[in-house]
Amino acid sequence: MKIAVASGKGGTGKTTISTNLARVLSLAQKTQYLDCDVEEPNGHLFLKPRIDKTAAVTIGVPAIDENKCTVCGKCRSICSYNAIVALGNCTLTFPELCHDCGGCFRVCPSSAISEVRRTVGEVETGRADKIDFVQGRLNVGEVLSPLVIRHVKKYIQPDSIAIIDAPPGTSCPVVQSVKGTDFVVLVTEPTPFGLNDLKLAVDMLKTLNLPFGVVVNRADSGDRGVFDYCSSELIDVLMNIPHDRKIVEAYSKGELAIDVIPELKPEYLNLFTRIKERI
Repeated sequence: MKIAVASGKGGTGKTTISTNLARVLSLAQKTQYLDCDVEEPNGHLFLKPRIDKTAAVTIGVPAIDENKCTVCGKCRSICSYNAIVALGNCTLTFPELCHDCGGCFRVCPSSAISEVRRTVGEVETGRADKIDFVQGRLNVGEVLSPLVIRHVKKYIQPDSIAIIDAPPGTSCPVVQSVKGTDFVVLVTEPTPFGLNDLKLAVDMLKTLNLPFGVVVNRADSGDRGVFDYCSSELIDVLMNIPHDRKIVEAYSKGELAIDVIPELKPEYLNLFTRIKERI
């Protein structure tokens, strides 16, 4: 089973939900935690894994042989990302813009383009107690986070429950993270900003035709807008997390909420039961 935990905005408690859920489930069954928030992974701060292996994520970018290049411009024409420019009597490449589509290699009539590998990020794997831990990390200045996310998801084991911690928002990295999952948990907060971004996330998941439900963090603060919206749209509210100082203090220390408040363990098990029922 593949469960993605996402949110329309940052700071709603997405990583809190995903790390605590992974820890609770790992006590009874094989569980993976995959941090797909590759621009700023932080699940490791709470699960404290032992990293055993690190694998580079690379892409193939074009290198021009000036002795063979005729500056015909075909490579420039096929590149949708402006990673190749033909100017006068030379062809220039911009590796940072390349998306590794391979089109330039195929259209070059003089075989003047070869492939060189460029590292854009890495995937780290290890163990956090009983949890199989995987996280991606995009190199600073790179833009190909969906590529790193795809590499993270290659580590999903079919006999495990995979908890996928998605990046915030509704852009391409989020779509790549939730794609192919069995269920998506949307974490929100009862504020006008939380409601606005929840609506965007719901629209995204409806477009992708993925089943989902909502967890409301700090549920006893803010206003009723999120609850009224979920009721009117027939969206299941799977769990309400109270605005508890102990949870905030645990978060600030890098501790799991279920370790500080053991009464929360049954709540997370009930969340998983509700997810199974809806799948």
